[in-house]
Amino acid sequence: MRRFEGYGVLITGAGRGIGEAVGHRLAGEGARVLVTDLDGERAEKAAAGIRAVGGTAEASACDVGDRGSVEAAVAYAVQCFGTLDVLVNNAYSCHPDAPLFEDETDEVWHRDLDITLTGAYRCARAGLPHLAVAPDRRGAIVSIGSVNAEQDLGNHAYSAAKAGLASLTRTLAGHAASRGVRVNLVAPGTVDTEVWVGRESALEAAAPHYPLGRVGRPDDIAAAVAFLASRDAAWITGVTLPVDGGMLGSRVGMRRALHGE
Repeated sequence: MRRFEGYGVLITGAGRGIGEAVGHRLAGEGARVLVTDLDGERAEKAAAGIRAVGGTAEASACDVGDRGSVEAAVAYAVQCFGTLDVLVNNAYSCHPDAPLFEDETDEVWHRDLDITLTGAYRCARAGLPHLAVAPDRRGAIVSIGSVNAEQDLGNHAYSAAKAGLASLTRTLAGHAASRGVRVNLVAPGTVDTEVWVGRESALEAAAPHYPLGRVGRPDDIAAAVAFLASRDAAWITGVTLPVDGGMLGSRVGMRRALHGE
């Protein structure tokens, strides 16, 4: 199935992890993908990996914290592909919390919100005029949120930024609908990516708290992004789709405790 034949796609933070998996998934279905990352060498390595399996991909360094960098990346995507049909906002920043809330710094707060929330805003602002003229009303924005936006899992600034991104998804969907652009968000639970290297024991401890018995994989999230970006979701906009192994809907540990399981 090649749902994205002829599409031009830009993905932020796509040098590894979820973003890289999304690039492979969409390219595998025919998309021409611009892999962007703050680290340009990492972006090129990920793009080369897509090309190695027969996909079409270009690479560009992009700092979503800088308006000029974002606008240059969007312009490059249009230059390379002649169109921009899908924008995937995946770049984020997440700093560990200070032991006490009152010890949190403004710098950490501003950095996590600027990259995670305002970065997506910058990309949507630059990309929307191009998405709005995509043929067949196929323009779509899919952002990567988090279950942290829905419940307390720590990381004050990151969680607040992801909650803001869910709100931006709803308001932007209302604005963009008349322009033929859909805007949705995927909210992953814990996903086994490179950020967990050296902390594998935490992943093992988390797995039993998911009703489906495991943490997520990047491909799980990529599949959801592909659905929301495709014409299969042509009548879906403004939604947050949890991809979390059932975690938000069930408290496995509490249920086991109450029932002696």
